[in-house]
Amino acid sequence: MVQARSSTADVDDVLCEIVDKIAEVEDVDPLELTPPLYEVIDPEALGQMFATIPTADRMELRVSFPYEGYEVTVHGDGDVSVEE
Repeated sequence: MVQARSSTADVDDVLCEIVDKIAEVEDVDPLELTPPLYEVIDPEALGQMFATIPTADRMELRVSFPYEGYEVTVHGDGDVSVEE
């Protein structure tokens, strides 16, 4: 059985999208997020989830975590939502 996996660039895109969305909601530069994302979640573990799940199965993936009063949800297609 052959499994399609995301490339490292795709995983990096998802992590960047998370940071960008939170920064947008907080109205700050992404480099100024406090606390930094890596203090709240393990970006490598999140990236591994996207890198190891076959692309076809990834659409059902959804990961949520709290960040400074927001609920951040990452969907399998790479879409990120940030809600209060």
